[in-house]
Formats: sequence, C-alpha cells, structure tokens
Amino acid sequence: MNTGLSAGSDQLSDADLAAKLDPDLLPKHLAIIMDGNGRWAEARNLPRIAGHREGIKSVREMITSCLELGIPALTIFAFSQENWNRPTQEINALMGLLEYYLSTERNKLIEQGVRFRTIGRAELLPASALQWVRAAEHETAHLNKLHLTVALSYGGRAEMVDAVRQIAREARDGKIQPDEIDEPLVHQFLYTHDLPDPDLLIRTSGETRISNFLLWQLAYTELYFTPTLWPDFRRRELLLALLEFQRRERRFGRVFSSLTS
Repeated sequence: MNTGLSAGSDQLSDADLAAKLDPDLLPKHLAIIMDGNGRWAEARNLPRIAGHREGIKSVREMITSCLELGIPALTIFAFSQENWNRPTQEINALMGLLEYYLSTERNKLIEQGVRFRTIGRAELLPASALQWVRAAEHETAHLNKLHLTVALSYGGRAEMVDAVRQIAREARDGKIQPDEIDEPLVHQFLYTHDLPDPDLLIRTSGETRISNFLLWQLAYTELYFTPTLWPDFRRRELLLALLEFQRRERRFGRVFSSLTS
C-alpha cells in the first residue's frame, strides 16, 4: 500500500517520472476508485456536482495517459449500488452528467480507439441514461486500443450473486456438473470475464478500503492509496502510482528465495 508521494519526486518533472517507468512492468489492467469529488467541491464552497464535473477532467487524463503508456485496460468505479441511497437531486445530477459525458466524449473515444462498456446492474439506470450507455457500448464495440470499463450501479457482492445465479441455472439445465465448478469457471461468469484481473488498484481521497469493488478480481491486486482528491488526480499522480507499483515484488503467494521469505 502507499499513502503518500515518493521522497524526492517533487523535484522531478512529469517527463522525468515517465522516463523512469519500465514499459515491461506496467499494469495490464488498472482499476481506480474515483473518490473525493464531493469533498473537493465543499472545500471550495461549491455544490457537490461541481466536484463531479471537475472529476471528468481526471477521467480524460487517465484515458489519454493509459493510451500513451500502453496500458490496455482501465476500469473506473463511477456509481455504486449504494449510491442509489444518495439524495434524489444528486442522483439526477449524476445521471445527467453521465449523459453529458457520453454525448460530448463519444466521438473522442472513437477517435482514440477506446472501447467503452459498463459493468453492474445497468438496468437500474434511468431510461435516458441507459440509452446513452448502450449506444456508446454499441458504437465502440469494435475498438481495442484501450478497454474502458465503467462500473455503474455496481457492487462486488451483487456481481458474485449474479454469477452464482447463472451457474445455478446452468447446473439446473445439466450444462454444468457440481464437480466442474472451479475458479476459472466462476471467472467466466463475472462481469469482467474477458479481462485479466487488475494488477493495480488506485483509490484517491485518503480512504483505505475497497468499498465492495471487484471483490473477486482484487485477490492479488496491488493497492495504492493517495490523499489526493479525484479532481486533482492527474497524469503526474498516475505516474507516481505506477512508479510505486513497479517497486513492488508481486509473489502471488509464492516465495522466490530464502531472502524474501
């Protein structure tokens, strides 16, 4: 885990930081919990939705940075199942912001070769927002420079429940035998079945929990926590997180030598 900036990093330019990265050690799949929009706005005596609007700029920078660095998959946590409990006015504003993002960014995503898709119980979204989501998914389905996955109306436990229900139906219909159920099979029924598990999870705003996000997939993911609020998390902060990630030794439960046991 990391909760701060690397010593001496403030003396380096963004170009210097990028030059320190090893292209062979970059994550194949980056996941981000975008936290702190509301606090960013409140600190400036602005309505909470202003923080969400500013956070879109950070999303743009993450997409551009992943494309430039060659990170093939980016998954962002945009709206959880628990977020439906927020005030109706804020939910409506967020859904409107989702529609605005897709209406203004869709052509840019296509130009960049970004495949857009969502995971979660999207059927709970308002009809208008869901229409924009499905249109963006359809129009970018053939692209593959970057797989951008947006978790909307998403919960990690709900994902597991949905997977178990599907497996149970297959077993009921005789398509799966109980003894055939193993981890690879369960993976096939997850929302992210066609993606590798995330190598790195970043959470902004200083919170140090995963908040029901990708519970199965994060089993061996490296975690990076930063106090930076999401609207302030831009390319430089991403480079610092990637440099910290490259300093980690990923063992996946194994021991490589007596010196590292």
